[in-house]
Amino acid sequence: MSQLPHHLGLPAFRQRSPWIGGDLQTLRDTLRPLRFPPDHAEELTIPLADGDHLVGLLDRPEAGAPIGLVLVLHGLGGSSDGPGPRRLALALVAEGFAALRLNLRGAGRGRPLARGTYCALCNDDLRPAVAWARQLAADLPLFGAGISLGGTVLLNAGLGGLGFDGLVCVSSPLELSVCAVQFERRRNRVYQRWLVERLREQTLADPGGLLEAEREALVGPQRARTIRVFDTAITAPRWGFASVAAYYDAASPLAPLLEGRPLPPTLLLHAGDDPWVPVGPLRQLAATTGGSCGSAPEVVITPRGGHNGFHAPGDGPACWADRLVVAWLRRLSRGQGRG
Repeated sequence: MSQLPHHLGLPAFRQRSPWIGGDLQTLRDTLRPLRFPPDHAEELTIPLADGDHLVGLLDRPEAGAPIGLVLVLHGLGGSSDGPGPRRLALALVAEGFAALRLNLRGAGRGRPLARGTYCALCNDDLRPAVAWARQLAADLPLFGAGISLGGTVLLNAGLGGLGFDGLVCVSSPLELSVCAVQFERRRNRVYQRWLVERLREQTLADPGGLLEAEREALVGPQRARTIRVFDTAITAPRWGFASVAAYYDAASPLAPLLEGRPLPPTLLLHAGDDPWVPVGPLRQLAATTGGSCGSAPEVVITPRGGHNGFHAPGDGPACWADRLVVAWLRRLSRGQGRG
């Protein structure tokens, strides 16, 4: 495992009992929901080029000026109100950052304000959101932190030249086709059913309406029951891809990362026992780049931790991953470079 956590003053990750194993680490926040303080974030609407809007929630430190602004992105089927973004935002604000929890197109509170749905390669939507965030940050650094698919969205944005000063991605897919295969495994059928139902509900509520073929894919007897079939019927055609294979190929950041395409300073965190997103593509990237070399991302792979779990002894609401993200961004904001 990388020595980065040690260099940042964190112990190596250890699982917190009784949340032992990748599945229980993944499900901890579902089985035992966190108790959050009242949400006093400022709600912002961000205009898009097509006349629709995204909704973001801005959390500010209670005292003093922030040391930077972090754009926080949720994962597949999630929103800015989900436990992952809320937990991370609380940890960031406690350490002096402002956090803008963004709902991607059609997610969460932004569902009534935007037609369509998001995908892993949505730079046209991210561009105005990043410009808005840059204006909010003023002279402060602007970072991005993505959970699961939110990290994939950020990597594609960074590879596309959107102006971040640093990126952090937790449990994020680098190769979408590998994830589709993983969800189709028998052991993951409950996970897949749960995710597809969330995507189905989100799409049925589209204020722009549905094509007849889309409605049949969502409510008919042949409705989508896998993420791949959902992406075939909804995501790929809505974003102009000829096929789901074309979408997965274009939206998977592994190939450009292996080619050495430039990124801002980037941290990729993943668990070896993640039941949703196989760690293999990240291991391939780390083996190719040495884990931290030149402009290559820094890579931290823990043996355990599940999918966006990382629940360790001594957690508050913040988990071990949240603490690592905050410590890494603090180091970056202080200009100490990369270790």
